[in-house]
Amino acid sequence: MSTVLDFSPLFRSSVGFDRMLNALENARRVASIDNWPPYDIVKTGEDEYRITMAVAGFTEDELTITQEQNMLMVAGHKSGESEENGQYLHRGIAGRAFQRRFELADHVKVVGASLVNGLLTVELKREIPEEMKPRRIAIGTGETLPRVEARQAEPEKLAA
Repeated sequence: MSTVLDFSPLFRSSVGFDRMLNALENARRVASIDNWPPYDIVKTGEDEYRITMAVAGFTEDELTITQEQNMLMVAGHKSGESEENGQYLHRGIAGRAFQRRFELADHVKVVGASLVNGLLTVELKREIPEEMKPRRIAIGTGETLPRVEARQAEPEKLAA
């Protein structure tokens, strides 16, 4: 049984949420979910997050972490394995190539990554630019309206 959600009422009553609503629409269309490698996503602070992936058997050289705009991609490709250690009778440790994508919110950046004991940890932080933070607007008395000054870069910074 399939449930179809209609987001058109949300488009009519919201401004600037089109990216989020499109992401919800695209998530609904995902046909199959690949659960390998397993991972956790943890909110560690107000604007800090951590993704931990179980990538046993992979080395740092076999893993690639890439961030493009609002997409984080973690990929793993095993290098050519030699059979000098013998012939496998059972292979339970998955070593197949993978590519995991994470959609990131605006202004979320990767601040670090580490691989310890088969767990890949990616630290993320949302850093909102100063000009996008809330600011207080002065209210005039009616005769003269106070001007909202645009922030301009200092001349020393422009010359650099």
